[in-house]
Amino acid sequence: MSDLRIADLANPVLTEVQKRALEFGETLETSFDPEGILAEASDALGLTDYGPNDFRERLDLICDEWGNDNGLTGMGRYGLRQRLLGYAKNRLLIQDILKRHPEIHDIEIKEPIIVVGLPRTGTTHLLNLLAADSRLRAMPLWETYEPVPTPGEEMLPDGTDPRYQRCADAWEMMQQTVPLLAAMHPMDPDHIHEEIELMHPNFASYDFEWFTHSPRYRDHYLQMGQLPHYEYMKTVIKIMQFQQPAHWPTRWVLKSPMHLENLPELKHVFPDATFVVTHRDPVAVIQSTITMLAYGQRMNRKRILIGELAEYWSDRIAHLLRRCAETRQLLPESKSIDVPFHEFMSDDMGIVEKIYTKAGLDLTDHARAEMQQFINDHPRGKHGKVVYALKQDFGVDPDELRQRFQFYFDAFPAMPEVK
Repeated sequence: MSDLRIADLANPVLTEVQKRALEFGETLETSFDPEGILAEASDALGLTDYGPNDFRERLDLICDEWGNDNGLTGMGRYGLRQRLLGYAKNRLLIQDILKRHPEIHDIEIKEPIIVVGLPRTGTTHLLNLLAADSRLRAMPLWETYEPVPTPGEEMLPDGTDPRYQRCADAWEMMQQTVPLLAAMHPMDPDHIHEEIELMHPNFASYDFEWFTHSPRYRDHYLQMGQLPHYEYMKTVIKIMQFQQPAHWPTRWVLKSPMHLENLPELKHVFPDATFVVTHRDPVAVIQSTITMLAYGQRMNRKRILIGELAEYWSDRIAHLLRRCAETRQLLPESKSIDVPFHEFMSDDMGIVEKIYTKAGLDLTDHARAEMQQFINDHPRGKHGKVVYALKQDFGVDPDELRQRFQFYFDAFPAMPEVK
């Protein structure tokens, strides 16, 4: 395992591949006209029914904020518009399959295991460990990107789902343009991912804040009720279950940081779930998060927002944790468990045993073997270990930042890490 130090966060030293990609991006004319995006999606699929029209307010706001962001590179603008176009297509396909198969609404999503925790708190490793149990159903990234296949689109000659291939192609391009991302956040097609991807066709979820600097969208998101979007997400999970082969498992394992500030909605939509809440030093989380985002900005922004990233995500993560502290007691003790990061890192299978006890699921020898195989195939630091430097890179003193989160350390079993 090699150490990776990104010493050029604020002033990137670009590779030839990155330079060529950015130069190409500047040749593109990218419009964030929402009508144009919806019309293009409709023309591509031959579908026109977008379902309930409430999504338009959110789409219009996103298009206005991103379209008027003069700090984006041409490549950044193009990538963001492609996201919106993809979500519009997915929305059309979701609405189409629901019209053709209204029985989907009657499907039950029973007793999911839901991991709730900040990014960089071991949630990805935990989710993938649980997903290794073949008795559980999880979401590979390629399926969350395109949950409904395009009618009439055939498998590739080698039997590969074209949705899978598109995701693989995107990952290959990402590895060329931002190669160190694999060490921070793998995005290969088989990577087990987050269900809030399924909110994207509703132009909802806090994910839009991750794609680019979006304070206006954040303000709108924090003011809107999240229950309809959680219901929408659950409906798409029902679609995925409806489409899967009959012999596949139907007990889902899910996870997202966004759930931290939406525990009442999460519990309402999944009342019989087992909830796994992870905890880690927020300073370590912020350090990792803003380093990853700053590294990615070399391709999508003309200037790296070093100060803005530190301020924005310190505030954002504080909000997530305050909401968690305020509402954690709503999760029933018999069906929830708190998982300290340091304990999980020292004994991951011991934590899994505790989770399975809460979930009423037997941790069989076969399941243990499947999880061990995952561990063997995905050793920690497989792609290298990023060395972080919060004060040096962002001018933020870890101890001073940590003072903002004393409320969290008082409430949950997290331990200070970054010094």
